[in-house]
Amino acid sequence: MPAPSTPTVDLIRKLVGFDTTSRNSNLALIHFVQDYLTGLGIESRLIFDDDANKANLFATVGPADRPGIVLSGHTDVVPVDGQEWSTDPFTVVEKDGRLYGRGTCDMKSFVAAALAFVPELQRRQLKAPVHLSFSYDEEVGCVGVRRLLAELDRLKLRPLACIVGEPTSMKVIRAHKGKISYRCHVHGSECHSSLAPRGVNAVEYAAELITFITGLEHRFAAEGPFDRDFDVPHTTAHTGVIHGGTALNIVPKDCWFDFEFRFLPGEDPHALVDQIRRHAETQLLPRMHKVQANTGFSWTELSGFPGLSTDIDADIVQLAKSAAGDNAGTGKVAFGTEAGLFHAAGIPTIVCGPGDIEQAHKPDEFVALEQIALCETFLRRLVDRFSG
Repeated sequence: MPAPSTPTVDLIRKLVGFDTTSRNSNLALIHFVQDYLTGLGIESRLIFDDDANKANLFATVGPADRPGIVLSGHTDVVPVDGQEWSTDPFTVVEKDGRLYGRGTCDMKSFVAAALAFVPELQRRQLKAPVHLSFSYDEEVGCVGVRRLLAELDRLKLRPLACIVGEPTSMKVIRAHKGKISYRCHVHGSECHSSLAPRGVNAVEYAAELITFITGLEHRFAAEGPFDRDFDVPHTTAHTGVIHGGTALNIVPKDCWFDFEFRFLPGEDPHALVDQIRRHAETQLLPRMHKVQANTGFSWTELSGFPGLSTDIDADIVQLAKSAAGDNAGTGKVAFGTEAGLFHAAGIPTIVCGPGDIEQAHKPDEFVALEQIALCETFLRRLVDRFSG
């Protein structure tokens, strides 16, 4: 079994040690990376959020006067709250050929491998640059990378291609689903529960609308459209959070619920949401207004990102397949990444990184040492081909 290099493993330990849960600042990690690159003679550009509490980092290794290839990763991780970990989530533990810790899989191992590879990049006679792109707040809607892409556009910097190192078991992924999520606020009318017909029960109307969303999910599963190359071959609908009511003897005035679509590339996500809104306004709202006129629904978009669909014949797909040593082809996945945003910005993009998405977001998250070694080999082959 191939073993990863010591510099990569050491960097994984250091990066995981920063608690960059999305609700926290990532600046300690970003400044660590910036100092590391400065020590190698490489300047970094930081792109901050509005509060200057979080930042993206963009750096270039090699000639900066021509287009290059981007190695992209996010620095934030999902919470560990309520999860039963066997070890400290923010201290890497090595056991049975694995590294355990929050972010080892998703996706600090790729970031560490890219950083550890920089000295080798500097020794190469690169014909085109390799860019490092590390973002904030990917886990809460691919927020930070949008500012980074806007800055690249402002600088008129258009890379040739991008590799997003999310965990794919080092398989080349050329397509993934998009996502759109909404919060629906159902505005009802309170009264004593003994007089329930005189009120408008926000929880019950929310339940009816959620049932409609569930019906859409069943329809997609039965009727499609389908793309059998995806692990889940159809668009999905899902309700994940609901809050409402104050006491059992009060007809609830308010209820909120959050829902999402994970849609196939090419589908219009707003048309999907419009189906729910039309059902609420045509089927539910008239019944509510018969009781109280000041009832109804309000809608807030929470997050969203486009799907990815890179042509199988694209140069970056062929380059990545060659570097991965994967002659079996390419894949498509249901989970989303920042790759769709890079691709929408005119930068052909694929996803390929160490670890298995099955391990992401779970307690005792881990990455296999073999996967890290394969990632290092991938990067080396990639630059062999790219620089040649």
